[in-house]
Amino acid sequence: MTIYDIAIIPLIVGIVELLKQIGLPSKFAALVSVLLGIAIGVVYLSPDDIKKGILVGLALGLAASGLYSGTKSTVEGVKNLFIAKDRK
Repeated sequence: MTIYDIAIIPLIVGIVELLKQIGLPSKFAALVSVLLGIAIGVVYLSPDDIKKGILVGLALGLAASGLYSGTKSTVEGVKNLFIAKDRK
């Protein structure tokens, strides 16, 4: 895996967001991101070594779900900050 393969993480986040817009329940977002990560890891990153593909894909999927969760928390915090500021 090279540094350029890290760009797959926002791709996974984008695909999961698209699936959520189509109707995927939010509670399955982390699971879908991990499954997408594993699929990309096995098919794209390491098709010759399944174990390595699963491990790398798992790391990418977990990172993508963490990125989504962290971004969502930050956006909610900023919204709450502006709402509290407007009430003063």
